[in-house]
Amino acid sequence: MTRRPNQRLIIAIDTGGTFTDCVYRADGKLEVLKLPSTPENPAAAILEAIEKIVQRVGANSIEVRHGTTVATNALLERKGARVAFVTTAGFEDTLAIGRQARPSLYDWDLHRPAPIVEEHSCFGLRERIGPDGAVLHPPTKAALKELRRQVQSSQAESVAVSLLFSFANPAHERAIESALASLGLPLSLSHQILPEFREFERASTVALNAYLSPSMASYIGSLEKGLAKWHARLSIMQSSGGILSARSVAREPVRTILSGPAGGVIGALSVARAAGIHRVISFDMGGTSTDVALLDATGEPPTSTEGEVAGLPISVPMLDIHTAGAGGGSLAWIDAASALQVGPQSAGADPGPACYGRGEHATVTDANLILGRLHPAHFLGGAMRLDESRSRRALGSVGGGFRSVEDLAEGIVRVANARMESALRRVSIERGHDPRAFTLLAFGGAGPLHACALASALGIRRVLVPAVPGALSALGILHADLRREFSRTVMLAPGSPRINTVFRELEEEARKAFHAEGSRPTLTCAADLRYQGQGYELRIGWGTGAVTRFHRLHARAYGYADSTRAVEIVTLRVQAVAKTRRPKQPQVALKRGDGQSARIASHRVFEEGRWRRAAIYDRTLLRPGDRFSGPAVIAELSATTYLPMGWAATVDGSGNLLLTARKSKLNSGVPR
Repeated sequence: MTRRPNQRLIIAIDTGGTFTDCVYRADGKLEVLKLPSTPENPAAAILEAIEKIVQRVGANSIEVRHGTTVATNALLERKGARVAFVTTAGFEDTLAIGRQARPSLYDWDLHRPAPIVEEHSCFGLRERIGPDGAVLHPPTKAALKELRRQVQSSQAESVAVSLLFSFANPAHERAIESALASLGLPLSLSHQILPEFREFERASTVALNAYLSPSMASYIGSLEKGLAKWHARLSIMQSSGGILSARSVAREPVRTILSGPAGGVIGALSVARAAGIHRVISFDMGGTSTDVALLDATGEPPTSTEGEVAGLPISVPMLDIHTAGAGGGSLAWIDAASALQVGPQSAGADPGPACYGRGEHATVTDANLILGRLHPAHFLGGAMRLDESRSRRALGSVGGGFRSVEDLAEGIVRVANARMESALRRVSIERGHDPRAFTLLAFGGAGPLHACALASALGIRRVLVPAVPGALSALGILHADLRREFSRTVMLAPGSPRINTVFRELEEEARKAFHAEGSRPTLTCAADLRYQGQGYELRIGWGTGAVTRFHRLHARAYGYADSTRAVEIVTLRVQAVAKTRRPKQPQVALKRGDGQSARIASHRVFEEGRWRRAAIYDRTLLRPGDRFSGPAVIAELSATTYLPMGWAATVDGSGNLLLTARKSKLNSGVPR
């Protein structure tokens, strides 16, 4: 292999349930590589992809940016480490008790997920720090020695430490760290992971971090070992939409639970801004699930510290993403009431949908193939031929008394669409936003197949399908900034001189962390405020007039405000960001055309109960300014777009597909 002098290569990789997507720039051009995922060893597909890319283009310096599902899968499948949980004596049952809030008040069959730490592995230390940070009862050497013995005898593989009010004074957690250091176990300390109040949420977050640490450290170590031959540097995508060094992620894997979906949101924002579209709903449909988010491209993506995954609270910053259990690999089945269901079980990458040649069960992908929305010879740019006869056999085994395989396939697509429509309503209508005022930005390997039907159901007139839609999450990872938030709960009045002191300490902590990453961050200060006596806060950018802005935001959020009532500053936050340089995307002049030069075959599709004539277009041959009407199938390497009757497609100056509908194809009664 000949290395090109002074070439710096950044490769972004998003590992999904079915495919591993890679994007990189070579000679100023964005390139895409798509390989089947290797679920038993995700690093295998990644290293294979990097080998292919480096052989193709060469480089002197390589950086690998990775969106990973390792932490997510370990949590969902309950395959994490055996954790010892250490807290203040008397609070050993914090994780078991949780909160008394019930998400469904009258549901007698509601069951909370079991704690990830077993009862016999929860240990209490006789110590106490007050809410102001004062030491009320220091731990004795004998107590620390006994704690060490208990943890060692528990056969724990990782340790989570969350003492009362350690965010106000971490001295006792540091004493535990010293006492347990000789055990050689990964230690997750709450004053480092989450120095904030709310005991259950903090304990849960730290316990989850400990639960995921060994598997993530092992995975990162394996990946870095494989990357050593290229001297490549590894960074990981966080749930907050920023990247972080692999070294930092190995210590705090809880920050990566929405790693892959976060890349999709950043990619969607990048595309929307370049296209001059401000209000979008991102719709990322992959092989196993669908992720949606409501976005304003004029600002930063919304984040929350009140996340929940698999029923367990996680209080680190996460992008505001809603997930539905429907994807291209979702399995179709008939329930006990003889009703057709789709998902949440998935065929995954192995064996995959029946049409891939190994699976036996019907999936959404098989249904789309039977309906003609996928073409057997034009999948993955022709690199993989789909087996239609195998799909027919798989659908035939579903049962349910349908008149034909085509009717069943259409039913499968409709049921999957209903699940995804519910997710889109969740982030828009249920939060007071009219989806008709937004553009649906569809991506993922399966998103463009379903986008027009979902837009019609919600009354959305415009759908944007970006270039390389199946790899947009990887593109978002490529464009992501180095980002991290530093916080501390303080419980102060707005005029307290301690506010500036804490902000300076947080800023210094941020600078030190980014110095270790080799970057200089831009720092932004914010605060969580509430009226005294309230249980929830609103986040406000800190500066002159912050309290006045809090009153206005409170009135907008809750319908009232009281400027005479005392305001309390609960938590101070500093967000540190080091921007990633993004090349400007050139706009190509539009030249009116009808897309005929990209039309490669005639085809037929099953829509609304009967077969119809359609055309197949090769997206790589479409040119800016081309316009044509459906029904049509638009094939490319990373995804396939289905354009139904009543919809038209236009190619813009950036190579995006803008799909627009006639009014008669839209559902005008969106709210229900």
